[in-house]
Amino acid sequence: MATYGGGTRAEGGAAPKAPPRGGTGAAYREVIRRTGAALPVLSFLGRLPVAVIQFGSVLLVSETSGSLGTGGAVACALALGQVTAGPFVGRLADRHGQRPVVLVCAALNAVAIAVCALGALLGPPTPVLLALGALAGATVPGIGPLARARVVPLVRRTGADERLVHTALSLESTMDELSFVVGPALVGLAAVAGHPAYAFGAAAALVAVCGTGFALHPTARAAGAARPAPAPRARGARARLPRQAHVVRVGLACLGVMLGACGAGIAALTEETGAPGQAGLVYAAMGVMSAVTGLAMAAVPERVGLPARWRAATAAAALLSLPLLWTDSLAGLYAVVTVFGAVYAPNLVTGFALTERAVPGHRLAEGMTVAASAFVGGQAVTLAVAGRLAEARGASAAFALGSAAAAVAFAVALCVRPVTPDAGAPPGSGP
Repeated sequence: MATYGGGTRAEGGAAPKAPPRGGTGAAYREVIRRTGAALPVLSFLGRLPVAVIQFGSVLLVSETSGSLGTGGAVACALALGQVTAGPFVGRLADRHGQRPVVLVCAALNAVAIAVCALGALLGPPTPVLLALGALAGATVPGIGPLARARVVPLVRRTGADERLVHTALSLESTMDELSFVVGPALVGLAAVAGHPAYAFGAAAALVAVCGTGFALHPTARAAGAARPAPAPRARGARARLPRQAHVVRVGLACLGVMLGACGAGIAALTEETGAPGQAGLVYAAMGVMSAVTGLAMAAVPERVGLPARWRAATAAAALLSLPLLWTDSLAGLYAVVTVFGAVYAPNLVTGFALTERAVPGHRLAEGMTVAASAFVGGQAVTLAVAGRLAEARGASAAFALGSAAAAVAFAVALCVRPVTPDAGAPPGSGP
């Protein structure tokens, strides 16, 4: 048995601890019992501002500048700022603990969000708006990936079986999906109530209050203490991560491309059918289905290994994306996208689980934030490219790009091999 995150995890032929009785619901209750009921609430509300400002920046800047292209560019700058700074935030959290890093980032992000909204209202030149968007993205505290890096060691610390770990990751991915359903809805309500800038004010308050609460929660210290210290290395030396960690990141980037292309296709098709206002509702239908399947992932038998799960999830994404190429009506779009939404959470749950298995324990926060950045980066870049593609060639062209990305993700998943991490092994060792 090798220690990992302060607990033990089975290796080789060692028998895992029996899962909690009572099925999937009991597994979720057990995860919440170990983390405390407040932590999921704080982490959900703390990550909600990311979804609010990502969607809201398009609406706010488009309204204040009169240009949809400028709104999309600011949203892209915001996402790229998050992608660029996210791994650095994770690295700092690994070195100094989550508490001080999240406290500082939450305060900076609250200010940056407020300044971004104020800048949009004042109508400065586009380069200034892009810089403000990038600043708002770069200061995101990364509560989603850091919550995964915190919860998994806590669950493992008492010798939990792999099913309980997958349950914890399923819960985290479900909260991600719900945040990207609730976030755009809050922006829409703010726009109806008066102005999209109201949503930015709410986002700034949420990250200040709930981000601080997430940082101060007792599990921040417990998770940091559970992580084993790395062996001393020569100055300037940095251990290489296993090949599998990089393979998974490439796969997650492809899935981000798929989501970005699908989003551009949805926006284009709803406009083509004369119902652009339905785009948000179509997103919501897709997100709700993804959240449901994310929760159901905890019921997958442990004997189905992570590589097999990821191959099945990416294959399903490639196959279920094909009907989008021939969808030309709003009713058909709702039906196809709702079914297609079932593939997102299984891919994310499995991708993060593979990352957790591959990276050394003392670099878990960095590994999770880089994995999240790969997904968000693929999505952000594709939104800009696929949007132009959809304008020139129609919605089916954007959907075709997403389907091709899903096929590449499946090819990448075929390269993933089973791995049993050992925190005592030299960092970077692995397949």
